[in-house]
Amino acid sequence: MLSVAEAVARVTGGIQPLPVERVALLDAPGRVLATAAVASYTLPHWDNSAMDGYAVRAADIQGASAASTVRLRVLETVAAGAFPTVSVQAGQATRIMTGAPLPDGADTVVRVEDTDGGVDEVVIRDDRDTRKNIRPRGEDFVAGQDVIPAGTPVHAAQVGVLASLGMGNVDVHRRPVVAILGSGDELVDLDAFHEVLAGRKIVSSNSYTLSALVTAAGGVPRLLGNAADTPEALRELLERTAGCDLIVTSAGASVGEFDYTKAVLASLGATLDFWKVRMRPGAPIGFGTLRGTPWVALPGNPVSAMVTFELFVRPVIRRLLGHTRLFRRPTPVVLEEPVSIGARLTHFLRAVVHVRDDGTLGARLTGPQGSGILTSMSRANALLVVPEDRPQSAAGERLHALLLGEEGQLADTFAL
Repeated sequence: MLSVAEAVARVTGGIQPLPVERVALLDAPGRVLATAAVASYTLPHWDNSAMDGYAVRAADIQGASAASTVRLRVLETVAAGAFPTVSVQAGQATRIMTGAPLPDGADTVVRVEDTDGGVDEVVIRDDRDTRKNIRPRGEDFVAGQDVIPAGTPVHAAQVGVLASLGMGNVDVHRRPVVAILGSGDELVDLDAFHEVLAGRKIVSSNSYTLSALVTAAGGVPRLLGNAADTPEALRELLERTAGCDLIVTSAGASVGEFDYTKAVLASLGATLDFWKVRMRPGAPIGFGTLRGTPWVALPGNPVSAMVTFELFVRPVIRRLLGHTRLFRRPTPVVLEEPVSIGARLTHFLRAVVHVRDDGTLGARLTGPQGSGILTSMSRANALLVVPEDRPQSAAGERLHALLLGEEGQLADTFAL
């Protein structure tokens, strides 16, 4: 069996970003820029004031203090959006608002708090702002500059910059369409929940969790349903994956009498890279290509499916989107209870991570770790990684965890 690291490298190694499409700027958050955003002008266009105050010459205010004030004649008031009409000479000042262009001759803006706020004349009581409070021309960007390079994920700040660049539409990598299908005679969707209540069937929770995980990762889920426990039914669903960018199956990847996934994929001409990984939960996981499209065969147990999605599918989706940072960073945590494992496999245990009073992160398990206990996954905000050579770990020892979002780093109270 491959190690987890070896399997992850195999899965992600050949994946390339999807082609480019142009989308409206407000549809770009969560996507990755495919082409650099180049400035067509310089911002700011001119030196401008970073404060409400008075534009003056530094030479005129040096030595100003509460005990030795300086009095200057005010030429005009320039609001943001207006432009100065005269230059500042010796003994003069321009009353100016934040963002307004700096008049010629001025090299300082004295904040209004250090003055008497005069309109025709102004008294300067402090020289601490000498040659300060000016945003120079081009401080943000200059014409021709690559302001945001290709490959940058788009978040709120990037949206603001792109808007400043005049880009109402941007080039991003296409979102991957991910086919999701399961197998098992016992599974039904929610529209047949009455059969669950009658004790005859179980909900195909994997269809819903995997769809949600694909969406959260930035992909577009295409739910194809669940095949009956026959090779023909599974083959029919797999035939409907044409046009998808990634195929994810759940169940049928083990060695049971009705686990047909491997054989059916082979009959369709799929290539097989590997079929088992040295981990728990989720050891029976397969990877290969079907007609050039990558496929990942996840286990059927709900927790196993979610854990293996996190490790193997999410990075593929991110790479297809154009991301270069594909993986969650292992974060050191302090165990708040002893942890033991049986088999010499890398374990990924459901855990709750929280910020402790000393600023470190503490971790405790959510409870029993059976791979069918989906409620334990709903309580977890992290996967605690237990190496195969650590059969026993005592409370107070350090391990690493993969934080499943920001919840593990949030605190109940604000503190700096």
